[in-house]
Amino acid sequence: MLTTKEAQERAQNLVEMAMKSGADAADAFYSCDASLDVEVRLGALEGVGRSEGEDISLRVFIGQQSSTISSSNMNMQILTDLVDRALDMAKETPADEFAGLAPEDMIMRSDIPDLDCDDGGDPSPEALREIAMECEDAARAVSGVTNSAGAGMSAGRSIYALATSHGFTGGRTTSSYNSSVSVIAGEGDNMERDYAWRSARHLSDLEQASSIGKRAGERTVKRLNPVEVKSGNMPILFDPRVGASLVGHFVGAISGPAIARKTSFLLEKLGQQIFDSSVNIIDDPLRLRGLASRAFDGEGLPRARSSLIENGVLNGWLLDSASARQLGLKPTGHASLGGGISTTNVYIEAGALSVDDMMADIAEGIYITELAGQGVNPVTGDYSRGASGHIIRNGVIGEAVSEITIAGNLIDMFAAMRAANDLEFIRGTNVPTLRIDGMMVASG
Repeated sequence: MLTTKEAQERAQNLVEMAMKSGADAADAFYSCDASLDVEVRLGALEGVGRSEGEDISLRVFIGQQSSTISSSNMNMQILTDLVDRALDMAKETPADEFAGLAPEDMIMRSDIPDLDCDDGGDPSPEALREIAMECEDAARAVSGVTNSAGAGMSAGRSIYALATSHGFTGGRTTSSYNSSVSVIAGEGDNMERDYAWRSARHLSDLEQASSIGKRAGERTVKRLNPVEVKSGNMPILFDPRVGASLVGHFVGAISGPAIARKTSFLLEKLGQQIFDSSVNIIDDPLRLRGLASRAFDGEGLPRARSSLIENGVLNGWLLDSASARQLGLKPTGHASLGGGISTTNVYIEAGALSVDDMMADIAEGIYITELAGQGVNPVTGDYSRGASGHIIRNGVIGEAVSEITIAGNLIDMFAAMRAANDLEFIRGTNVPTLRIDGMMVASG
């Protein structure tokens, strides 16, 4: 794998080749990923996999015409041909008045901060196998667990670099570690499956394997013997591992391309209060060791901490340069590497109440631990998804429920949302337990 400096040079060299060949502007993105994966099942090694790959993409502009092309072959003749093909393609594309690099006066000029996202580790397959075994052993030790779908442990390293023809060159390396396990409880027609996992940038930050396994086993056993639930409107609590999906719907609705195309249910909501005044949503790209930390965006603009929702109020859109030009605004540093919009370490701030206090007044409700299906309309905000979890009776989490449907509209759901105080920074998008009253629940 290349060093960060070498990766930057590779991207910069491709940009220079494009400019010498007649491009008016260009940028190039280089990435390389290497990973080692170990899988075990029922106490035995099932497989070991190692992979490594690299890719480079080039975007060229001839006036307002542009094209993007990529290659996984770094041979110099191949790259020379890549440049020629990109220019030929650009000449045949229609002009786009909003196309172009980011404004030159906004690109990152300062030193790129070290976000401590690479621990430099290179664990052996044997070390990863021991972690996976420990995770599965702990899950299988939970009373009621009868089988295993397997456990896995992976270690990876990634490097990427971006170069633009108007002066930006930057790169970074990251390490990543992932531990997961899935087990089965019950027998015959009464079987259930669940899982647990954790990820970290540093191996030393990864949750103990036995703790991950125990949680997977306990979650699985709790899903046994689901009961029927009557249909109707009731309060819903979203477990943090599924509540993050609600933030995903919100982020998609405030992305510049959706606003520019007028395909967002939040189109007319800028500057308005769309959440309860207790809700704040933050995007923090500079969190040390964050799973989604990035100091610069896909166009070379500096990323900075931003308040997407402040005291319930929508502060702005997430804009790359193209959507910003279309809307007559400035880009916000949310361009994705390779195109599109991306956020970083987004989270909903913790609320004041514990989970127990938050559900203390619920006579009957549902605690959701899993969602299924993609029944969300990004234009209208209509929301309908399959779900499973547990019934809440008189403020206490009770029996399992499965094969239910929860429905509402995201505008109403956001307005009714409340956050508990159990926020943990363990994912790319992090939320505490969330409560939304008045959602429709249907069984079967």
